[in-house]
Amino acid sequence: MVMMVVLLILKLMLLPCVVCKTHIAKCHVHNPHTPLHLYHQEGNLIIGTIASHGILNYNSIAFTQEPPPILLEDLNAVPKNYQHILALQFAVKEINGNPQLLPNVTLGFHIYDSYFNAKWTYHATMLLISSLETFVPNYICDMKKNLLAIIGGLDSQTSLQVATVLDIYKVPQLVYGSAPLRNDKTPGFSFYQMVPKEGLQYQGILYFLLHFRWTWVGTLTFNDEYGDRFIQTVVPLFSQWGICFAFTERTQKISFVSEYNDLFNKGAKIHDNIMNSKANAVVVHGESYAMTFFRWLPYLSEGEQMSSKPKGKVWIMTAQMELTSFPYQRTWDTEILHGVLSFTTHSNDPPGFQQFLESKNPSNSRGDGFIVEFWQHAFGCVFRNHVAGNVEGDNCTGEEKLENLPGPFFEMSMTSHSYNIYNAAYAVAQAFHVMSTSRVKHRPMVTSGGLKLQHQHLWQLHRFLRGISFNNSAGDMVSFDQNGEIAAGFDVNNWVVFSNQSFKRVKVGNMDPQAPPDQAFTINENAITWHNWFNQTQPNSVCTDSCLPGSSKKVKQGEPFCCYDCTPCPQGKISDEEDMNDCYECEDEKYPNKHKTICIPKRATFLSYEEPLGISLASFAFSFAFITALVLEIFVKHRDTPIVKANNRDLTYTLLISLLLCFLSALLFIGHPDKVSCLLRQTAFGIIFSVAVSCVLAKTITVVLAFMATKPGSRMRKWVGKGLANSIVLSCSLIQVVICTLWLMISPPFPNADMKSVAEEIVLECNEGSVMMFYCVLGYMGFLALVSFTVAFLARRLPDSFNETKFITFSMLLFCSVWLSFVPTYLSTKGKYMVSVEIFSILASSAGLLGCIFSPKCYIILLRPELNDRDLLIRRKS
Repeated sequence: MVMMVVLLILKLMLLPCVVCKTHIAKCHVHNPHTPLHLYHQEGNLIIGTIASHGILNYNSIAFTQEPPPILLEDLNAVPKNYQHILALQFAVKEINGNPQLLPNVTLGFHIYDSYFNAKWTYHATMLLISSLETFVPNYICDMKKNLLAIIGGLDSQTSLQVATVLDIYKVPQLVYGSAPLRNDKTPGFSFYQMVPKEGLQYQGILYFLLHFRWTWVGTLTFNDEYGDRFIQTVVPLFSQWGICFAFTERTQKISFVSEYNDLFNKGAKIHDNIMNSKANAVVVHGESYAMTFFRWLPYLSEGEQMSSKPKGKVWIMTAQMELTSFPYQRTWDTEILHGVLSFTTHSNDPPGFQQFLESKNPSNSRGDGFIVEFWQHAFGCVFRNHVAGNVEGDNCTGEEKLENLPGPFFEMSMTSHSYNIYNAAYAVAQAFHVMSTSRVKHRPMVTSGGLKLQHQHLWQLHRFLRGISFNNSAGDMVSFDQNGEIAAGFDVNNWVVFSNQSFKRVKVGNMDPQAPPDQAFTINENAITWHNWFNQTQPNSVCTDSCLPGSSKKVKQGEPFCCYDCTPCPQGKISDEEDMNDCYECEDEKYPNKHKTICIPKRATFLSYEEPLGISLASFAFSFAFITALVLEIFVKHRDTPIVKANNRDLTYTLLISLLLCFLSALLFIGHPDKVSCLLRQTAFGIIFSVAVSCVLAKTITVVLAFMATKPGSRMRKWVGKGLANSIVLSCSLIQVVICTLWLMISPPFPNADMKSVAEEIVLECNEGSVMMFYCVLGYMGFLALVSFTVAFLARRLPDSFNETKFITFSMLLFCSVWLSFVPTYLSTKGKYMVSVEIFSILASSAGLLGCIFSPKCYIILLRPELNDRDLLIRRKS
């Protein structure tokens, strides 16, 4: 709304003020108050400049009477900004001394002060585009100048006010400070920005915070639309990268003297909030003069006593802010500024600039309306012939040296804003040089008085400015893109201040948009001087200390995501970096170390003959096999004895051979699993064991049938004999063979590497293929054993001298116990111990059969041969 009102007023002002009777007419218009400060250097072509040298302090306007003229007493000068004026003067001097750039043309300049005030900014802008003698908008009387372009202003609000006027006249504007804020209702201003894009600066600040891992930061800005835009930009941008804001402080701008008390009261609260915060990094955004108010903060604390060693913060300043001071701040403590990190537009020192500054004094600066005021404020002295009445202070001699001034008042090196003005002047001259030498319809006309350009054609300079590209005398490339923005980056400077008010900048990094993405931001952290509070160690700015590797973050309920607890990684997971959001599992072939920080490669393992367990099991298998072989030899050697004949000699041989093979089959489970061993181990074990159990079953049934056949008139006699026993063994074994054959056809066992069962090992094993078929094999053996146990148990009291059913009952009881306990034990163990459980079950059950059935017989054969007698057998039967 304010913008629309300003435009309406300006359009009304553009109406011609008087009708001239001849081509030369005199305008009689009442001029506003004359500015206090101006600097004119005449030439064939003029560059206008809106400087910002001082801030006016005045009371609010009542609009009931004409505002009084400004007085020097109302001015708070910013001495450091005088270098901006000298930078333009130096650039114009160089351009006029270069016969190749603007031959036969003298470049001049007109400089006015904006006083950081809208009224005086509009006034100065109108003076630049109007006649020199009279203030008549849009009516040129006795035109004596050719205005090429206007450089200004320093702050975004000043630049916007200048652009509002210049857009109507299509006069090129080169902004050397922060660019005007545009929105949907802002006209399409065409200005040229000597400062890189704001977005690039915010990206650089983000990289800076991420580099130092500062995730808990604060912001300090002005309470205006520019501060709003800053907060709206950086908060979502930084949050995307895991940075939270501990506080967002907003300080108000002051326009009138009556607002100072309110500013100081709020400033005290802001200072205390910042200093009491855990966040050590504070991003400060503001206009160029914001530093003069920032320096008030240590003096505004509401605390009763200030610490002898003020608490330090890492102040990260945006590019617009300079280390400036008002004259009354000459002796103020600079401790708060020590170690500031400032993003600034890239700058350089043109050759001869420092010598130019050293030669400046009020006596050789004719026409400079700023230098006297600057000299008095900077050196704290008075020129008696320039002030009325008695004024306290030392006399100024004019021979004071600029190089002796402290940094907050003046710098001998060209500051970034001065460098922008220097480049802006050269850009205008280069663009005009290209335009004057190009083949366009409207050519300049060179006369004896120099080059004379038709005023209505000045808008053509826009086209040449957009495409301008040149190297300045400092060796830097200067060019604009199609949006009128300079193609440049930002430097990161570290402010080092000393107790004597001296100050120096140390370049510690830069943000280069032309570099590859991974090299766009560089920082030399070893070159940074931190605030004394941190004892020259890198500060930390986090809400919660980093979660070490081996733990992960757990966000606290109701607090920003940067505030969290650290929880150890659960079993089987690791975190190998700090502040990980979650732990993760290792790859299958690796496992977590003890501290859950790295993944260690698993070692391959299997039950081998080289390890104690494998050696022990193999030794037991060979030992039992050897014992079985001895038993078999004993039975073969005593095959004609009654005890061997009475217990079915062929079944006994078959049982002993199957037990021998059972012990040897356990060896298939030891060693590196391969395809052949995997196919054989379970099927061989199942078939051989089925033969053994079938033999036991056949023995039991034979005993029962033999007893029943002795009864008078029994029909069972025809079933007693070797044929029945052989049929039982063959049929029962054949069923197991069919089951194993189907297993091998449907889903046979195969070598496999189990990476999940054991945390630290890759178990090389034989995968059973079909688990159902495996348990079918075991189930069938269990069925045979259960039938044998039942029959033997029922026949245990039969009156037979060599009745085996008692021993078979014990052997089957042991057999069933072993394999019933095998199932849960097998399922509860992992890795190679599963194999060892199965081997143990094979050996234990086989040994149970061997011991329970054959040990009594061996005892009689070897130790009690007198009992192995046929007559004794007959007497016992009778």
